[in-house]
Amino acid sequence: MTSPAPATVSIDPANLDPVALAQALIRRPSVTPADAGAMDTLQRQLEALGFACRRMKFGEIENLYARRGTARPNLCFAGHTDVVPVGDDAAWTAGPFEAEIKDGILYGRGAVDMKSAIAAFVAAVAKIPAHPGSISFLITGDEEGVAEDGTVKVVEALAAEGEIIDHCIVGEPTSANLLGDMVKIGRRGSINAWIAVDGRQGHVAYPHRAANPIPVLVDILSRLQSRVLDEGYTGFQPSNLEVTTIDVGNAATNVIPASAKARLNIRFNPAHKGKDLAAWIEAECRAAAEGFSGRVEVLSKISGEAFLTEPGAFTDVIVAAVADATGRAPELSTTGGTSDARFIRALCPVVEFGLVGSTMHQVDERVPVEEIRQLAVAYEALINRYFAAFA
Repeated sequence: MTSPAPATVSIDPANLDPVALAQALIRRPSVTPADAGAMDTLQRQLEALGFACRRMKFGEIENLYARRGTARPNLCFAGHTDVVPVGDDAAWTAGPFEAEIKDGILYGRGAVDMKSAIAAFVAAVAKIPAHPGSISFLITGDEEGVAEDGTVKVVEALAAEGEIIDHCIVGEPTSANLLGDMVKIGRRGSINAWIAVDGRQGHVAYPHRAANPIPVLVDILSRLQSRVLDEGYTGFQPSNLEVTTIDVGNAATNVIPASAKARLNIRFNPAHKGKDLAAWIEAECRAAAEGFSGRVEVLSKISGEAFLTEPGAFTDVIVAAVADATGRAPELSTTGGTSDARFIRALCPVVEFGLVGSTMHQVDERVPVEEIRQLAVAYEALINRYFAAFA
């Protein structure tokens, strides 16, 4: 059911329909880490609108930084062209990469997360051929994957070059039920930990000849889960630790296993730093291993720190733009998972605003075409209000 890669599509920049551009992008099957021509499709449209485009490839990942103008302030739109796998092709109402419109609904992988938002911002820029300052795009092909050769590398390269981005809007699908009912002004951080306890295999009737790793692992997890990390932080929900797997792999009833492993994740608010949580996990592992003849190893990886863009002039611009387009006053939220905003915050204040996310990553990912156009109107209002406030 998956369509082959389409022929080159050219959209008139003077009459740029965000829905048509969204369709062109969806028809590029850019399942992470593949690009499948998605960046080329976007780059052609941006160059037609007067943007200077730079392809920044790290490893196998295609990234794009495009800028129109040289003066400040520099308003950046950030997003990603990579998408998650489609699952069962046959379960889709329309082909996941065919970008069909049925009864006013656009179907396709990436329709919500987040090719339509990219198309909407490009269409908004097309309506504003002249502006003070600069507008830029920071687009990666590595948001849905391991996120090691995408936005984080582009941000590092731009910072090293002295490139200044004053404010950034990320087009993630932040709306909860209706377009514009929620924008994200922060995110909790995330840390993963892998814990391995190696003991010595033996017969259950002769425990003195073995070193059972399971009680040690259970003790470690009990120590970690017994701590209340916090009661919340202003604007954030409480931090939470979740054990995501425990693996022993012992099929026998009379054997003490040689090893036991577990993995956990902590989503943490700004009351914590990732390095401090990693140190705490390691300390609890050492304490539980005292007197154990085996070995305990722990590996922690911080995938992002918690951050908050304080309400102020920038968030006021976005709230007003959403009201212009939808008549709604959005909730300023910090809920949900991580996004590439966690990397961009190193450069500038960042806020996320996009479509309703209810079908992202699902079979039949879809969005009403009128919501794409309404999002483009909101982005146009945002750009105009932004330069009125900051230029």
